[in-house]
Amino acid sequence: MLLQPKEIEGILLVDKPADHTSHDVVARLRGKLKMKRIGHAGTLDPMATGLLIILVGKATRVSQYLISLDKEYEGTIELGKVTDTQDAEGETMETRPVPAFTEAEITAAIRGFHGDQYQMPPMYSAIKIDGVPLYKSARKGEEIAREPRFIRVMSWEITRFGVPRFDFRMRVTKGTYVRTLAHDLGQKLGCGGHLAALRRTATDKFNVSQALTLDQINALTIPEIGRRLIAPRDAVPSVAL
Repeated sequence: MLLQPKEIEGILLVDKPADHTSHDVVARLRGKLKMKRIGHAGTLDPMATGLLIILVGKATRVSQYLISLDKEYEGTIELGKVTDTQDAEGETMETRPVPAFTEAEITAAIRGFHGDQYQMPPMYSAIKIDGVPLYKSARKGEEIAREPRFIRVMSWEITRFGVPRFDFRMRVTKGTYVRTLAHDLGQKLGCGGHLAALRRTATDKFNVSQALTLDQINALTIPEIGRRLIAPRDAVPSVAL
């Protein structure tokens, strides 16, 4: 009787490329590792790049703990253009002139978003209402009633100032839609705006500098990938296991 090879298990940090959904990354890893029990801890929009925490094998049992961790992002906001998805992938709904804002003026507006608040999830999201993802209703032109979600913005700062585009860095709680913050900032400034680029740089203690690209993973053997996995006990408190 031949014994089946033992499945590897652990946490793999992946640097997600643009134009890949989080599910695309999971599908590619399932093919590479030849196993089905693979998931992720916190989705990224297709446009976004950066840290995606992949759970392999029995490590999927700590998914909820890792999803709940705070996230850090870097990105770019473009003022003057409102899109239906609140990011650069959407259709332009409105364009407005952008005043000659100073960095101090935009920084003051950003400060108003710091702290605890309720955020209305965008229609173009995977949240399900009566079993139907909101984005499917949005594509039909439907507006569905939805509940605001509690979030916290711990920090949000400009890292490169310009008008109409500027770069930023922020740290937020789970479930925060960065593109909605970009949209809401544009509304607050009176000129509209959307998220032009986004990169997740960290989730709690996990940093994208520790992550592997899909090309790097593809070049490794399965045992080599196994040696790059983080054991669940090293990633979460023992009470969560």
